[in-house]
Amino acid sequence: MNKILLAYDGTAQAEAALGVAAELATKLGAEIGVVSVVPMHPGRIGGDPWDDASVHEQELLQASERLAAIKPRAQLHRATGDPATEIERTAAEHGYDLIVVGSRGLSTIGRLLQGSISEHVATHAKANVMVVRPPRPAGGEGGDQL
Repeated sequence: MNKILLAYDGTAQAEAALGVAAELATKLGAEIGVVSVVPMHPGRIGGDPWDDASVHEQELLQASERLAAIKPRAQLHRATGDPATEIERTAAEHGYDLIVVGSRGLSTIGRLLQGSISEHVATHAKANVMVVRPPRPAGGEGGDQL
């Protein structure tokens, strides 16, 4: 593994993925890149942003600062569109060997209603994919909840 791409959105799951990606990059001597995607869905006239691009710019800077202490010179990628597709495109376009993405731990119903970015990336990307799962609640049995 020479190049690792971290999909980052500032959530707790993305923070966990950042830690894993940084550790791998350090141990393997790999380059690391970070992508944050401004989600878009098709509107009647052009695209309609779901959230603000400035938020994603802050997320990239936050990830870069966190990585600087561990692995300097992370390459930052800004993308707009369907998050899963843009993560896959960024990895392919820039030759990343591994994509590290956090999982929100959605229930079966949640995955059906919202879709799972990590699941889509894991099944469609040309690169290897590592899905970092959120910590399980203390005392919980785990499994899907409805």
